[in-house]
Amino acid sequence: MAQKKLSDIFFPVWVAGAYLFLYIPIVVLVVFSFNKIAFPYRWEGFSLEWYRELFVTTDIWNAVQNSMIVGVSSVALSLILALLFVVWCAEKNIDILMGLFYPNLVVPEIVLAVGLLSFFVFFNIPFGLHTLIVGHTLLGLGYAVPIIYNRFHSLDQRIIEASLDLGATYKQTFFKVVLPMLYPALLAAGILVFILSLDDFLIAFFCSGTTSQTLSLYIFAMIRSGVSPVVNALATLMMLVSSILVIAFCSLKAKEQVV
Repeated sequence: MAQKKLSDIFFPVWVAGAYLFLYIPIVVLVVFSFNKIAFPYRWEGFSLEWYRELFVTTDIWNAVQNSMIVGVSSVALSLILALLFVVWCAEKNIDILMGLFYPNLVVPEIVLAVGLLSFFVFFNIPFGLHTLIVGHTLLGLGYAVPIIYNRFHSLDQRIIEASLDLGATYKQTFFKVVLPMLYPALLAAGILVFILSLDDFLIAFFCSGTTSQTLSLYIFAMIRSGVSPVVNALATLMMLVSSILVIAFCSLKAKEQVV
């Protein structure tokens, strides 16, 4: 009885300590992004100076533009390739090939990044945004394919059969029946792939070259040259955008399960 009471006390304390360990650095980062002074070891007062400096720095917005180009391109390619692959596997009844995409979830990203680097070097492909888009698309397929696959196989096949029986072609059935029912899964997968692309560092570090800099690489360069409160402001905005996208992804997944 006493042992059970002790475990009931210890477990909540241990969980609370783990969450504090994870989130206190983030809270400190957000708080000191509003600090007046450049050295974040003490609080001197509230200020938006570092956010104003952030919005007038040209290099940052060039990195943002590159990240947006890579993110949107990888989302589009990941969704198109994943959808075509899932439909093709369903028609050919070879779902065993779906296992090719699950290693992305368990293999360390550094292995994927080094493999892509070796591939591009072997075929003498110049580095740039195009190689980064390829890398992020490959990373995104490991998440987009399972999401779309699970949704596709949960569809009511009687609706598809009814469409075909009523005279619709396979093309009309796909675009007017199947695709609208897959919309929540496609949107959720797209949001997840965009989050992964926006936050990725390893693939960007190995595959972007010297001419293309993303946000993650820009933050890394800023930290190496010296700690600046602008980094805190930039990281706070990135965390805000990622949090909004994660909330949207979770709400879409919940809606998909209800449907």
